[in-house]
Amino acid sequence: MRFFAFLCVVALIGCSNPKQETKIEDQSAGKLFIIGGGKRPPQLIKRLVRESAIDSTGYGIILPMSSSEPDSAIFYALIQFTDQGLDNVIGFDFNKGDTIPKPKIDSIANANLIYISGGDQNKFMDIVSGTPIEGAIKACYENGGVIAGTSAGAAVMSKKMITGNELKYPDYYSTFRNIETNNIELKQGLGFIKEGIIDQHFVKRSRHNRLISAILENPNMKGIGIDESTAILVTDGVATVVGESQVLVFDSPNQVTSNENGKLSAKSLNISIFTADQTFPIK
Repeated sequence: MRFFAFLCVVALIGCSNPKQETKIEDQSAGKLFIIGGGKRPPQLIKRLVRESAIDSTGYGIILPMSSSEPDSAIFYALIQFTDQGLDNVIGFDFNKGDTIPKPKIDSIANANLIYISGGDQNKFMDIVSGTPIEGAIKACYENGGVIAGTSAGAAVMSKKMITGNELKYPDYYSTFRNIETNNIELKQGLGFIKEGIIDQHFVKRSRHNRLISAILENPNMKGIGIDESTAILVTDGVATVVGESQVLVFDSPNQVTSNENGKLSAKSLNISIFTADQTFPIK
C-alpha cells in the first residue's frame, strides 16, 4: 500500500509546475553525499537515509546511466534501501537523445534524494549534459534535496570531472604511472563542487598520482580523494567524513613547473587525511 501511495505521489508531482532553478549559487540549498565506491556498509546508507529524510517523507530516485547494465544497477541500488525498510525509491533510466516526459523531469526535481550509480562518469554526462535531466538534478538540489553518488556517481559531482583517461597513454590503467603535464583528461561534470576535483576508490587503488596531476595543473582547486566504503557529506560548504576509511585532501601547491620531459614539480603541496566525523572546508 505504501509503495502504491508513493507512485501516486510521483504521478501527482508530474502534474505540478515546480520551480526548476538550475543555477548552483553556493552549497547552502541541498546536501551532497559523495561515496568513494566499493561496498556501502549499512551505517553509511543509514546516514544517507537520515540526511535525506526519505524514511519519513518524500521519495528517492536512482539514476543508473553511468552503468553499462542500468537495470542491474537499479536492482542492486534498491537493495540497499529496501534493507533499510524503504519502498519509496524508484529507478529512472534514460538514453542519449530521449525525449523525457515532463512528469519524470518534475519527479526528479521534487525528489528528496537522487542517487547516481557507479560505472562510467563519461557515459552519464554524455546522456544528461545540457538536457532537462541535468536541470532537474540541479533543481532538486536547489529545492533542498540530497544528491548522492558512488564511484562514477562521485566523479560527476565536480565542475572539473576526472574522466579516468590518460591523454598520453591510451591504454587504460587503474592509476597513473606518472605525474606530468597534459596527461590527465578533465571534462565538465555536474558542477556541485566548483573548487575541488573528486577522485574515488582512492586509497584502495592508489590514485594519488592522477589526483596530484590534476591539482598541479589546477592549483586553485582542492583534490579530494575518497576511499571505498567512505563518503563525504557536504553541507554549507563543509565536508564531513562518513564511513570506514579515509579521505585525502591535496591543496595549495606552490611554484608548479615542468621540465623538458613534461614531469611536474611543485613545492609545499599540502596533504591532509581525514577519517569518520572529521570535517574540512570545500570552499
